[in-house]
Amino acid sequence: MEKDIEVEELEKFEENDEPIIGMSFDSDVDLFIYFKEYGKRKWFPILRRTSRKDSDGILRNVTFACGRSGETRSKSVNILKPQPNAKTGCNARLGAGLGDDGKWTIRSLNLEHNHVLLTPTKSKYFRCNRSLNTYAKKRLDVNDRAGIRLCKNYQSLVIEAGGHENVTFIKRDCRNHVQKERRLRLGDGDAAAL
Repeated sequence: MEKDIEVEELEKFEENDEPIIGMSFDSDVDLFIYFKEYGKRKWFPILRRTSRKDSDGILRNVTFACGRSGETRSKSVNILKPQPNAKTGCNARLGAGLGDDGKWTIRSLNLEHNHVLLTPTKSKYFRCNRSLNTYAKKRLDVNDRAGIRLCKNYQSLVIEAGGHENVTFIKRDCRNHVQKERRLRLGDGDAAAL
């Protein structure tokens, strides 16, 4: 869902557009785009927290929350060196439901965070704001098959875009895409040959 959203669609909302209870949207994707853009302007990540379907399989309720909502358990074996934890139990969320008229309406809203919000320059690094476009994917695939290393491949995409501030992805996204494509290229029995 997040990867299908175009950058042009995200820029159609006004700067001072605040969410309020009772706002209506044509689809859950429009609602997600709206709240994602709001989170980008206010410098917090968002994620889809819950969604419920009815017996017909039609999505009826959805909740989007701050990316730092919830609690995580430390997976660190050594208690003297705990892993950093980005979850703070933030209660900022937006709840919406599908009405009888086919419109999505905001039914519950909490915009108060219990953590410090980041700067606008860093909000582009949130996972919900990163996306690898089809041109970059194709170029990564072609250059990987040609034997060009990933760091050179990524740097050429950055230079072509005019700098790091103009790309919508990071090097990790490129590495994950290349590894996924390599796994898909391996057929049955090819892994045993390695």
